[in-house]
Order: sequence, then C-alpha cells, then structure tokens
Amino acid sequence: MDKLATIRITFKFVLLLVAMVPFVTGCWDIKDINHRSLPVIMGISLTEENQYKVFLDIPATNETSTVNIVSETGDTINKIIDHISMNMETQVDLLHLKIVIVDKNFARNGMEDIISAFNRSRDISSKTLFAISDQGLDQFFSDMAAKSEHSGNIIYDFFEENAGWNPQLADTRIWQMFRSIHSYTHDVIVPIIRSGRSTSIECMGSAIIKNGRMTGQIGSDETLVANAFYGKSAFGKVEIMDSTTVQIISNRLTHHSWMKNDKPYLRSHLRLKVTILDSRGHLTEEQIKERLEALLTSRLDQMFKKTQKEQADIFALGQYFRNHLNREQLRDWRTTYYPNLDFKLHVTTIIENRGNLKNL
Repeated sequence: MDKLATIRITFKFVLLLVAMVPFVTGCWDIKDINHRSLPVIMGISLTEENQYKVFLDIPATNETSTVNIVSETGDTINKIIDHISMNMETQVDLLHLKIVIVDKNFARNGMEDIISAFNRSRDISSKTLFAISDQGLDQFFSDMAAKSEHSGNIIYDFFEENAGWNPQLADTRIWQMFRSIHSYTHDVIVPIIRSGRSTSIECMGSAIIKNGRMTGQIGSDETLVANAFYGKSAFGKVEIMDSTTVQIISNRLTHHSWMKNDKPYLRSHLRLKVTILDSRGHLTEEQIKERLEALLTSRLDQMFKKTQKEQADIFALGQYFRNHLNREQLRDWRTTYYPNLDFKLHVTTIIENRGNLKNL
C-alpha cells in the first residue's frame, strides 16, 4: 500500500470518529449530589377535597438546622413531587427514601393506588419501610421537626435494626404491601406510631392490612407473637404473669396441612429457645415454661380468631395449602376456606437459664 492510500484511510477513520461523537453517551446530564435533596421520610394523607397531601423530611446539609419539612397538595404523588422540586433550589431525589408514613384515615380508605404508583414509577425503592401514623401528619411532622435538634433521622433510627427496632415492632416493606394486594393468601401487618411524650416516638401496635386497606389493629405483644411466626422474634422479651421476664433466643416453626371434606386443617409447632432475664418469687423452670407456652398459645389463638373473622390472613396460612388447592380455589381462600380453617398451634420452649453467659 502506497503512502497516499494510507493517508486516505487514516483521514476516513478520523472523519468516522468525529461523526460518531454526537452518539456517544456521556455524563454531562449528571447532577452533583450537592444539587440534590434526599428525603428520608415521606408522609401522605388525604385532604377533605380528596387530594393527596405529601410531606417530605429532608435532612439539612448546612449547620444552622438539621431537618427541613416541606409539604404540598395535589391529585397525584408524582405531580406533587415535581411541584416541590420545581420550587426548590435542588432536585428532589426519592431513591434514598427510607420510610413512607400514612395517617390512619388514609389507611382505612385504602392505599392500593399509591402502592401501585410506587412500583410503576420505580422512583422509590421497593425495600422502603411502611408505617401508619395514629395522629394527623401535620401534628406528627411538626412534633418531629421540634424534636430534631440533634438529628434529622429520628424516625429512621426508630426502625433501624441496628438502632431502635425490636421484635415488638412490625417490619413491612413496600414490596410486601404490593404482594399482599395481589396475593390470594398473604396479608400483612404495618406498625402504628405517633409522637411520644417522653420519647420521640411511641409504638401503638400494628395495623392489619388486607388488600391494601386497614381492617383492624393488634397490640405490641401480639405483634411479637406474629414476628415469632415470621421467624423475627429473636431478642424479643416476654413478661409472664407480672413476675418473670424471658428473652427469646431463637425460634423454629414447622407445619402439617391437609384437606378433608373440603375443609382445611393445619397443625403448627413453634419451638422457642428462651433465657430467663429476671424472676420474682420462687417459680421453677417447669412452671415458667408451662406459663410461657400457655401465654403464647393463648395470644396467637386470639389473634388467629380475630383475623379469621376479618378474613385477613396475616400469617399467610394459605401458603401451606398451595399443594391442596388449585389456583381457582386459592382465589377464594380468604372468603371460603380461611374462615373455616381448623388451626392449632403447639408451643414448645427450651429454657437456657444462663442469662446471656456463654459458659458458666
């Protein structure tokens, strides 16, 4: 190849590279993190005009304040967020949102629309926690802003497993709410909170959520039993007859299900390992064990009858009949089979009376 041909090929190659420049993606549309607002809490309520009112808890980046609460009303969540972002000097980014809180009235009316919107838009992580406020969100966020002198993450820390969370508190994510709405056999419980008197936040138990709508409420002691059923009760403390407190170390659950004459039967066995933290009087280990098993069995039995009456399967017991019922029958699980379910739970406890000591 002569020298002139080499120059022509090189020139064509350079022209080709120049022509491809407009099609090459770059990072010129990336916004610096200093130009973004990153809310950690979102509150949603309904106004009297049936519009959404959205609150955003945005930790401040300057030294003069620790939290900034902004709110706006509108017909859709995305429109409200866009309007808030338009009126701020930074862009609102919801990817770091940790908790969504709705008030009780909104929860009772149904939350299916906003859960579906969250999953469609993908602006909010499906792992975001969900909670219900026992008081109006105006008052709730006003109290939180007043108590956030030293930290803007009070609510987030309250639900953080490595900080404030304990097994008496329900732990429900947006993806679990979405699954509940579209499942024939799986409902959920959601924590109910309010601003506290001596502490920043108080837990008021858990809401029973069926098809995205709040249908009932259980206490924090019942929530602990539900968490034991979910396998999340470790380190939960149970008080027995106002005289003894035990701590759950581990739990294991097994099930046996069958159908007879079109009626479902389920026998479950909950095995708990516990340790005695304190005890008044002279109860023996055997007496403590008997009373603990009777207490947990009674609590779960009462909770099961309550949810059975409301046709809300928060224990997902229908999951154990997927091999016995076809899809069409499972569609009627909550209304036809669950109210007639014959369910019995047997609780067995093993007491390791060494406190938290590994070796005596």
